Amino acid sequence: MNTPIPITSRDNPLLKRLRVLAHDTTAYRKQGQVWLEGDHLCRALLARGRRPEMAVFTEVFWQQAPHDLRDAADKIVTIPAPLMASISALESPAGVGFVWNLPTGAGLLPGEPAVVLDRLQDAGNVGSILRSAAAFGFRQVLALKGTAALWSPKVLRAGMGAHFALHLVEGLSVADLAGLAVPLVGTSSHQGDWLHQAQLPWPCAWVLGHEGQGVSPELSSLAGRSVRIAQPGGEESLNVAAAAAICLHASAVSCAVAAG
Repeated sequence: MNTPIPITSRDNPLLKRLRVLAHDTTAYRKQGQVWLEGDHLCRALLARGRRPEMAVFTEVFWQQAPHDLRDAADKIVTIPAPLMASISALESPAGVGFVWNLPTGAGLLPGEPAVVLDRLQDAGNVGSILRSAAAFGFRQVLALKGTAALWSPKVLRAGMGAHFALHLVEGLSVADLAGLAVPLVGTSSHQGDWLHQAQLPWPCAWVLGHEGQGVSPELSSLAGRSVRIAQPGGEESLNVAAAAAICLHASAVSCAVAAG
């Protein structure tokens, strides 16, 4: 186990950088790193066999931290609890956080099941969709330009660790999707086949559109088919994250049935 480096100054350059990562939506793009705060996110990273660049503990939590967290990184820093609170974006600051270097050079994976996000704005929706994608066996999530930043602090928290199970690519154009080499299935609240009656291809790429505007006409024209979810209760539409969970689960069940 490495000896921790104590930091006690609020003006320490590392702490200033962590504050930016914890609060700035797109700071990760410049720094190439993300700040993972709290036991759940940190353990989710470790569970996927990833190793953080650095672990930051409060002085108190360091004394009682379990060995898997204490041994997680080569570089360890301890700080007073008030300094962790000055970094934290949580109502109740955690006792530990990791700094993790993001993967580089990510491109879409041809032939792999995917979820395509078309200008989704809400970080909670995006994070929830990532969780569903990971749970239902989708390998990659592809975000078109205009979608909420996939590695932003709010999306990371909403994703609850799903990020580390997925291949994530953002900033794509509609033209970039030509390299997917799997059928695109569009979603709609008012047209297309009923999901519960549809024969779903596998692998495929589900296309989920903007919360208010839906899937763009350009992207809809590329999708080989469109599906809608039966809503006997009569609501106008479902939240996009709820719709995504239903559609991705249907794909997973269809795949399992086909596999016997």
